[in-house]
Amino acid sequence: MSTNFSEIPILDLSLADDPSTKQQLLKELRHILLNIGFLYVKNHGVSTDVIDALVKVLPNLFDIPKREKDSIALEKSPHFLGYSGMGAEKTAQVSDQREQFEFATELESSWVEGDPLYKRLLGPNQWPPSLPLICPVIEKYIQSLLELSTRFLTLVAEALNISSSSLHTFLSPQHRLKVVHYSPIISPGDNQGVGPHKDSSGWWTFLLQASPPHIRGLQAMNRSGAWIDVPNIPGTFVVNIGQAFEVATNGVCPATIHRVLSSEYDRYSIPFFQGVRGDATKKDFEALWPQLKRQGRKESKEGQSIDSPFLSGKYDTWGESQLRTKVRSHRDAGKKFYGPVYEKYINDSPALDNTDTATQLIGYLNNPSQNGRLTIGAWPANTRYTALRKQVHFGIAYLAPSDLTKPTDPLSIDLGEVTAALELLGSSCV
Repeated sequence: MSTNFSEIPILDLSLADDPSTKQQLLKELRHILLNIGFLYVKNHGVSTDVIDALVKVLPNLFDIPKREKDSIALEKSPHFLGYSGMGAEKTAQVSDQREQFEFATELESSWVEGDPLYKRLLGPNQWPPSLPLICPVIEKYIQSLLELSTRFLTLVAEALNISSSSLHTFLSPQHRLKVVHYSPIISPGDNQGVGPHKDSSGWWTFLLQASPPHIRGLQAMNRSGAWIDVPNIPGTFVVNIGQAFEVATNGVCPATIHRVLSSEYDRYSIPFFQGVRGDATKKDFEALWPQLKRQGRKESKEGQSIDSPFLSGKYDTWGESQLRTKVRSHRDAGKKFYGPVYEKYINDSPALDNTDTATQLIGYLNNPSQNGRLTIGAWPANTRYTALRKQVHFGIAYLAPSDLTKPTDPLSIDLGEVTAALELLGSSCV
């Protein structure tokens, strides 16, 4: 199997039920974990009734009046749950053309003054008042996906030849679900459904593409920087590694950059994010690393490419790192509920050296007239050298260090090779 994928592999989970086929499944899964980070799963065990019930209510959910959407706006929730309007969230400093509802495992808030602020992330949902029947539909779906993701995590542990308990111990009591509507594009240049990113919201992501197969949009980036379509295959979930798992494995299992391009069609998407407990520390993650030395990968080299404030020791817990991400993604809610740390998180950017550089980089990436090339010879030599050397390599190292040792020379690289850097400018970085 190639390490530079041109299509997304499909894993048949029913093979795990038969001892004669389970080892082949684990071999395939191990390859995916180490080299791809994206897959479909079929025969996954989630009832079609559970899936269909959720898909059926999507039009009604997004058709509720604006005033009702506003009444449960995410900015009113210290738990970052609720409705976000079109363009409210940004990735790589560009507005995403989507509206969404964010739900989670139903929990009461146990946070009290004096507790770590990240504990306030756990709390109850905001439900649309006019759709009381949607609550049990969402809750049953979340429970079904939790069961699937837990079974899958056991297979991941077996594929990596590590103890199952060492992975399950990181799970949070709360898991998140987004119900997303991408609107049809108005102009060709305004097609960012979600910009290039890695999933920062959980351990693993399980995505239901809830529109007909002819409606496409999701793409994953391979090791050459090419965008690979991830079409809807009925009866499957798209599964991908989240940044928490990449960090926990020190880069041995890399998260894959992906994006959504909007089209002329309405598109619905439902990602489930397997939650990671907020009190997990870097030492907790590091305890996994000796087990991963058996994978035949140089985890230290891979780990060095992860630009993570958490992994670098800037934050003591995964929860604080996640709170930072949420505040930067949803600034109204962040300023309202997390005032004492708001400025710290907003100004704590591991992005490019200055905003002018960042703006130019984003502009080039989103300008189709560049024909897939980015030439930055006109930028100050020290700026482009520092920016690219620090940022391009954090996730997928397409450029050799030798490419950046002559900062006085004009530099032209493929846009796919700098897309990874853009994640650090947006809401998705850890």
